[in-house]
Amino acid sequence: MSQPAPLFLEDLSVGQTFRTGSVSVEENRLKAFAAEFDPQPFHLDETAAGATLFGGLVASGWHTAAVTMRLMVESNFRIVGGLIGVGAENIRWPHPVHAGDVLHVECEVLETRPSRSNPERGIVRFKSTTLNQEGTVVMEQTAVLTVPRDLSRATSPKQ
Repeated sequence: MSQPAPLFLEDLSVGQTFRTGSVSVEENRLKAFAAEFDPQPFHLDETAAGATLFGGLVASGWHTAAVTMRLMVESNFRIVGGLIGVGAENIRWPHPVHAGDVLHVECEVLETRPSRSNPERGIVRFKSTTLNQEGTVVMEQTAVLTVPRDLSRATSPKQ
């Protein structure tokens, strides 16, 4: 099965949604990420984690964010030139991710507009929601991408 062609600004519209595939969070990878980037006891040690508000070992929120990014890059939410972020307006982790959780991401386009400073690019705001196998939201973010325009299809701004 071939992947669809990467998307230009003109291919995106407000309300458009994308759903990624899924991935299982493996304990050894959860711990390896934490050891390198977020070495806190509730990410590394089952006994220590049991005494925290989490009640057990959990993934770093930044690990969840990295998994989210990977899932989006491998999905049909493919932008010409890649998913190039220019910022995140918010990010939150309402529920922890545990080893064995199976995550997927749902993305919704919130806004598209031509760039004010570069007519060859546009700006896309989107919301991504990362969910576990039970449909529980484990991460939400609103982010902004810079997206190439297909100038052969671009419309001139109204004067």
